[in-house]
Amino acid sequence: MTKGSHKSVSPTEENYLKAIFKITVGAGLASTNAIAQEMETSPASVSDMIKRLSRKGLVDYEKWKGVSLTNEGKGLATTLIRRHRLWEVFLVEKLHFNWDEVHELAEQLEHIASKKLVNRLDEFLGNPKFDPHGDPIPDADGNFTKRKQILLSELSSGESGVIVGVQEHSSSFLQYLDRMNLVLGAKLKVKEVFEYDDSMRIALANGNSLVVSSKVSQHLFVQQQ
Repeated sequence: MTKGSHKSVSPTEENYLKAIFKITVGAGLASTNAIAQEMETSPASVSDMIKRLSRKGLVDYEKWKGVSLTNEGKGLATTLIRRHRLWEVFLVEKLHFNWDEVHELAEQLEHIASKKLVNRLDEFLGNPKFDPHGDPIPDADGNFTKRKQILLSELSSGESGVIVGVQEHSSSFLQYLDRMNLVLGAKLKVKEVFEYDDSMRIALANGNSLVVSSKVSQHLFVQQQ
């Protein structure tokens, strides 16, 4: 196999590429420990995988600094993210799964590598720009749709917004949001921010009022209105 060929990239290797992409979006370089934490494995296993991915021309490793994706590695990671998020849309919109149920299923479906299938799925769904959690879906060229959004915790008393995404994807968090009616598209207004713990009292458009912790407000994205 020639260097740079990705014909034999395994699902595990793809998952590493996706993890490195996620980490490097904000950090630039991914440390071995950060990758190990994201993949829930040992640093030694990460080091072995980095060597494999480097031999395939998918990552660059700078000693004592960290790992970054090559253009080819970034392209593979973006393609994987595209598949994953399109399958999540399909599972929620067409098969009526809850948003807290689809991540693990999409983790399996994302490894189906047929470009024709993915493009038809995208067309069938109406070319969605965001998945059920509010994350942007890259197009066939790897471009992400950007929008103005801030964390709920950044709103001040008297300011309003609409929920457009979540920063945490755990089932327990998403189920909590469902119970509180803090779902995508929900309109809210901050009535009061409590100095003691940065929790806030918010009013929803349906008339309900509730207090949310700073932990919740730091994991919800809103568009200010």
